[in-house]
Amino acid sequence: MKYLLNVGCGAPGGGGVPAWFENFREVRMDIDPGVAPDILGDITDMSAVADGVVDALWTAHCLEHLYQHQLPRALAEIRRVLTDDGFGCLVVPDLQRIAEYVAQDRMHETVYESPAGPITAHDIFFGHGPALARGHLTMAHRCGFTPTLMVNALNQAGFGGYAVLRRPGFELVAVVRRRDWGKAGEREALLATLGL
Repeated sequence: MKYLLNVGCGAPGGGGVPAWFENFREVRMDIDPGVAPDILGDITDMSAVADGVVDALWTAHCLEHLYQHQLPRALAEIRRVLTDDGFGCLVVPDLQRIAEYVAQDRMHETVYESPAGPITAHDIFFGHGPALARGHLTMAHRCGFTPTLMVNALNQAGFGGYAVLRRPGFELVAVVRRRDWGKAGEREALLATLGL
């Protein structure tokens, strides 16, 4: 059985984990005890997870909640828990694309509809306003990413192989490997499997 570590999992059944992972056993991790995770923990300290045991890691809209100085620690933890053949998918907002709304003075226009309601450029830059208003201050965004910033962070973290791609909906996805891609075509095969 292969294991998927879903970091920042949110509530059970909340969706978000793509069908790519249907053959993995999901282990849910979150800092919020209210979502009943399998592991209560923070992405900057995943000490509850042993070295090199995770076949796949999924974290969507989690890294931007960290301060910039916390990012190297989080990426080091992701790299640490992956198996040599494992991979991680790190999804973050694409600030370069959403900056077009800022440049056009359209910060509070709805960019897209989500299960949590309308999302504005302001939400993408600073955190989901309604959640923050309800007191969920961990939802604030404290850093951000463009493709270049993500590539630089992954290089500094020492990932052997990675790819950074744009997704629809103002998102970047970084697919990371602890070691290099290995055989010719391995990177392309994994990206094709993931539909990227």
